[in-house]
Amino acid sequence: MSSELLLPDLDDEDTAPFWEATARGVLAIQACGSCGRLRMPPRPMCPHCRSLEARWQEVSGRGTVWSFVVPHPPLLPAYAELAPYNVIVVALDDDPAIRLVGNLLASADGGIDEVDPATIEIGEPVRVVFQSVEDVALPRWVRA
Repeated sequence: MSSELLLPDLDDEDTAPFWEATARGVLAIQACGSCGRLRMPPRPMCPHCRSLEARWQEVSGRGTVWSFVVPHPPLLPAYAELAPYNVIVVALDDDPAIRLVGNLLASADGGIDEVDPATIEIGEPVRVVFQSVEDVALPRWVRA
């Protein structure tokens, strides 16, 4: 794919452990080292107990579609040729307050534009898959 894609900074101190886990095919979420609550996006302080302790916890990679959109042109040039495609928000089974954004794919190696958006249903179960885009393993989703 094109280098015009918006990809994360793999060296960012707060998010690097997330991307290191995805590179291994694992979905990991930051958890408070004190109260244990999961938090996303990753940040230095727990919003619940204000602890500065943190650890990364592997999660199941299962969830449900919480919401979705279908972007239409005009889009950033790197994404225009893929439109229309879906962008879903997934509530994780491990903690439904944790929601991740990605794409619903027809198969683990499918494209982000292969699923007919009219077939996506709020509440349908999904599971994570990882796709390499340039040097990043992006979490994406398939129907469970």
